[in-house]
Amino acid sequence: MTVGKTTTKGVGRRRAVPWALLGLWVAVLALVGPFAAKLTDVQHDRATDYLPSSADSTQVARIQDALPGGQSTEMVIVYHRGGGLSADDRRVAAGQVKEIAAAHELVGGAPRGIPSNDGTTLMYPVVSNEPGRDEKLRDALVEDVRGIARGQDGLSVEVGGTAALGTDAGKVYDSLGGPLLYTTVAVVALLLILIYRSPVLWLVPLVVAGIADLMSMGVAYGLNQAFGTTVTGQSSAVMTILVFGAGTDYALLLVSRYREELRRIERPYEAMVAALRGCGPAVLASSGTVAAGLLCLLAADLNSSRGMGPLGTVGVLCALIAMLTLLPAVLVLLGRRVFWPLVPAYGSEPKQRRSVFAAMGDSAGRRPLTVLATGAVLLGALALGTFNLPGPVKQEDSFVTKPEAVTAMETLARAYPERGTQPIDVITPADRVDRTLAAIRATRGVESAEKSRTGDGWAEISVIAKDTPQSAGETATIKSLRSELKGSYVGGDSAEQIDLEDTNSRDTKIVVPLVLVSVLLILFVLLRSLVAPLILVAAVVAVWGAALGIAGLVLGPVLGIKGTDPGLGLLSFVFLVALGVDYGIFLMHRMREESLAGAEPAAAALTALRSTGAVIASAGLVLAATFAVLMNMGLVQLVELGFVIAVGVLLDTFLVRTYLVTSASVALRRKMWWPGGLSREPAPGAGPSEPTEPPRQPEQIGAP
Repeated sequence: MTVGKTTTKGVGRRRAVPWALLGLWVAVLALVGPFAAKLTDVQHDRATDYLPSSADSTQVARIQDALPGGQSTEMVIVYHRGGGLSADDRRVAAGQVKEIAAAHELVGGAPRGIPSNDGTTLMYPVVSNEPGRDEKLRDALVEDVRGIARGQDGLSVEVGGTAALGTDAGKVYDSLGGPLLYTTVAVVALLLILIYRSPVLWLVPLVVAGIADLMSMGVAYGLNQAFGTTVTGQSSAVMTILVFGAGTDYALLLVSRYREELRRIERPYEAMVAALRGCGPAVLASSGTVAAGLLCLLAADLNSSRGMGPLGTVGVLCALIAMLTLLPAVLVLLGRRVFWPLVPAYGSEPKQRRSVFAAMGDSAGRRPLTVLATGAVLLGALALGTFNLPGPVKQEDSFVTKPEAVTAMETLARAYPERGTQPIDVITPADRVDRTLAAIRATRGVESAEKSRTGDGWAEISVIAKDTPQSAGETATIKSLRSELKGSYVGGDSAEQIDLEDTNSRDTKIVVPLVLVSVLLILFVLLRSLVAPLILVAAVVAVWGAALGIAGLVLGPVLGIKGTDPGLGLLSFVFLVALGVDYGIFLMHRMREESLAGAEPAAAALTALRSTGAVIASAGLVLAATFAVLMNMGLVQLVELGFVIAVGVLLDTFLVRTYLVTSASVALRRKMWWPGGLSREPAPGAGPSEPTEPPRQPEQIGAP
């Protein structure tokens, strides 16, 4: 009777737990779902939203908001005819500008046109305080101006300037959500179909990843409302990529282990419990390491980087929770038939065939030092390509496809090479405005300076530099103004770019050491060794350098990208170190299992590679492909970040994990685990080096 009762309880539990988990997820989605759609409402992508509050540019924007009329919306209407403007062209331009002035409140009324020396171009600076900080009102104003200012009979008209550039950038960010999600889903679906070779199985982890993405968006919105976490188009895109990339990786590990357990265990519920016990610790450790690395971005001063830390962590943790709860529940309820046509029958043995990873392991095992030295030299040589990376990207070069605001800037640069066409904003105390004006006009590189608005104890001065925007000359002028004008603030588009570069440089010096220390500490505790963590971290740092080097050889010469985003180095470092160590944990976890089971160090390393090589390769391909999706987006910063991380993940997967870490393990033998118990030679006839931890079964963690 006791046995019967136990069996009945066991059957009830097997039926109840999966359904209970499904019910819990339905409740969670009902709670979080309505907030997910609101994430785009709190997304901001102005440069001053990225910058810290202490930056000059941020102070300028803050004070401008308090001036009469609020923040200024600045545009430039550019009329151009290659053969020279006619009298009719000038009348058309003047009439359209008057119509704009009649429809909107412009600062100073209808502006006067400024002709170019060659007579081909006429520009009208347009300033309005109507929208204030409201980006939707700004976009509406820009589009209305574009609707009025129209070319005809060969006369081209372009609307550029700060506001137009912000509107065009907003369009690109707004367009990311749909295409990014659809492309990511398509790429992951294709890879899962190829990996699983099943018409049904691939759909399960994909749907679960989609649910995790919805959950992450709702949680991210909650963080913004509760703590003011910065949400940008870039951080939202990366969060989605992490959900699908990391989530699919965890699914690959779990499904592979579950397939193995189904051959040993008859009932799917018990097989899933065994699978979770087998690969769960490695998945938890790896996701924890990624989260810890990303949270180091909280130390960054740049708002966009600091906000990406929590959002990236939310993406990874939502993917983890979904793949360790919802995915097992669905798989158990679907039973063995979900693997059709390759159903793992109870008591069957998988086909034994020599894999490419066995051959790679054998080559690494025969000459480990040679393989290790060759790989290190190769990574070092590739890293030299970083010297070929282009300089900081300019605003006009930050779009893959040039919008109207950028073409307007280019037209201005060609037509007015002798002067600046983008204002530099100076905010100074109102009681010293005359002295500040005199100091500005005396500064080398300044073309003109005019007082604009006054209010709340501050005065606004609009400065035009002699040099073109974001040139070395204009940069020198801005730095000279900041040096000379004590107690004043210097802002504007070009100044914002300078602040972005300076803040990124400062953040790199702080965040990089934090990431290294936090990851090393976690690995020390996890692997109970000092040597193995140092080797893993050194390997991923080398991969980062090599990936940046390849970017230097490809981005400019091949893809035609003319500048490097200031945050590329820091963000790519954080992601590649965190994600690279993630895969190292999978390999070292299995290596440790083999060693605890009594295998010799060299045999443990080679067995770990043969056992986990296929699943790590599959996971690496999926993660690289998801980040490569960013290369299809319309912004250079996303293209560069996607390229570097995708290349780095592939290097880490197929070179570092398979060859270098395995070769180092074979060469160092037990020293790899120093000073832990596995580093000591066992006494003759003794069992494993650490008897307090029972040997695990040598089932694979991953290989499909």
